[in-house]
Amino acid sequence: MSSQRRFGLLFAAVAATTFCLGPFVWQALTSLRPEGELTSLGVPSSLSFDSYQGAFEGRSFGRAIINSAVVAGATTLLCLFIGSTASFALAKLELGYRRWLLGFALAVSMFPPIATVSPLYLLIRALGLRDELAGLVLPYTTFALPLTLWILTSFFSEIPDDLYRAARIDGCSPFMAFRKVMLPLALPGIATTGILVFVFAYNEFLYALTFTSSPDKRTVPVAISLFASEHREPWGEIAAASIMATLPLVVVTLLFQRKIVAGLTAGAVKG
Repeated sequence: MSSQRRFGLLFAAVAATTFCLGPFVWQALTSLRPEGELTSLGVPSSLSFDSYQGAFEGRSFGRAIINSAVVAGATTLLCLFIGSTASFALAKLELGYRRWLLGFALAVSMFPPIATVSPLYLLIRALGLRDELAGLVLPYTTFALPLTLWILTSFFSEIPDDLYRAARIDGCSPFMAFRKVMLPLALPGIATTGILVFVFAYNEFLYALTFTSSPDKRTVPVAISLFASEHREPWGEIAAASIMATLPLVVVTLLFQRKIVAGLTAGAVKG
């Protein structure tokens, strides 16, 4: 490889990394600026953790982080459990109208959230789930399932059918073949889908704002949106809260990426 091509690739890698990490680094610097330097540019003259302390003072922000993690985790588990079994059936079992079923699932996800808020609010209230975390898990699961079905159906379809047939010949029931053979081979897709569903549920704002009202049931996006008051915009505290809210997503992504690598290694099939 020539030196010019190597330099071009290095420049492209640095530019892409800067583009992706730039907003996060800027947010981190803003959260560490002293109060008098929040509107200034460049590196802060000194580091201050007052914004991180202020993000918790008089607010239930710690509780909001826990609420978001619980809601996102429950939504992810439900979507992966329902979606993996349904996707296996769509990909490997002889089901009629398979394309129609996938198309219907995709159509469900096409409704804009603002168009479904009112009927969902009435349904959640009728079920007695208003201002409850379960009242968020239910709609989140509904709207994340189509994405789960499409991704996992694609992954299960790529697994050779001969493996499923061999498991059936060896005496496995369809569910046993799914659990012992197909599921381990689909771990990369399951891990990837888990990341996407968790991030969606963790960052969702509209339903969380509409279906919850008490401070101890708010999620992170709603809690941060309420930081501002009529006469003050606490940019430092908002930046600090955003950094603390993002860290769990970074940790979850790293954990799932390890499982993706392990799943790729365990599920490798030589052609």
